[in-house]
Amino acid sequence: MRLTRYTDYAMRVLLYLGRQPGELASIAVIARAFAISQNHLMKVVNDLVNAGYLESVRGRNGGIRLARPPHEINVGALVRQTEDDFDLVGCGACVIAPACGLTSVLDEALLAFLKVLDGYSLADVLARKGDFSHLLAPVDA
Repeated sequence: MRLTRYTDYAMRVLLYLGRQPGELASIAVIARAFAISQNHLMKVVNDLVNAGYLESVRGRNGGIRLARPPHEINVGALVRQTEDDFDLVGCGACVIAPACGLTSVLDEALLAFLKVLDGYSLADVLARKGDFSHLLAPVDA
């Protein structure tokens, strides 16, 4: 299974903000830190705010921050929120789909994949390999 860039960016935003929960950061700063498109990131952040993962603070000193502690953000739930299509293979147009055993095997594999992700929070992911701040592109606040 390959996750979309959308989910990738959502995880990057949460990982960035999860390093210092409660601290505000701008979308521009996060985009520069990861060397990714600010325009793409804006849509992702907007959806994460609407889904309750992030809080947006308006104004001159505004920005975004986690809306809940990292240990309350489940990776599996985030992936379900950000991915549109979990079909591993396009079986709908296949003539043998009604009698094919592969469909149920792939469904089982997908459930196992999501079950593993369900076992991790943002806090778990952040703690897994240590601080990655030194790997981010330098950012001028």
